[in-house]
Amino acid sequence: MSYITKYHKQKAVYWGTPVQDGFGGMSFADPVEINCWWEDKSKLFIDMEGNQVVSRAIVYVGQDLDLKGYLCLGELSDIDSSDEGDPAGIPEAYQIRSVGKLSNLRGTVFERKVWLSTYDF
Repeated sequence: MSYITKYHKQKAVYWGTPVQDGFGGMSFADPVEINCWWEDKSKLFIDMEGNQVVSRAIVYVGQDLDLKGYLCLGELSDIDSSDEGDPAGIPEAYQIRSVGKLSNLRGTVFERKVWLSTYDF
């Protein structure tokens, strides 16, 4: 196990591959459970569109996540099956507004960091 990912002992539900649904909303791939290190933290950051945003959480993961996807701390079994298709309706689910990536010294393993906030634009 990599030193970068060995601290990912929490679970989160991830909705990725967001695409416009043609009705003003988004549709997502089926939710999946991933390992992470979740940090509830309010921090000012610049999102990928250049807006200043205050984070609701910063999450460290071992895989690439989609910008504008959603994360919710907890397990897939915690999510009501009627909410699985639309994470925007889950108060504890936050949108991925910015992503970052840092490699180990050899450049072989990457730590991903995502900044989460509520959708407000």
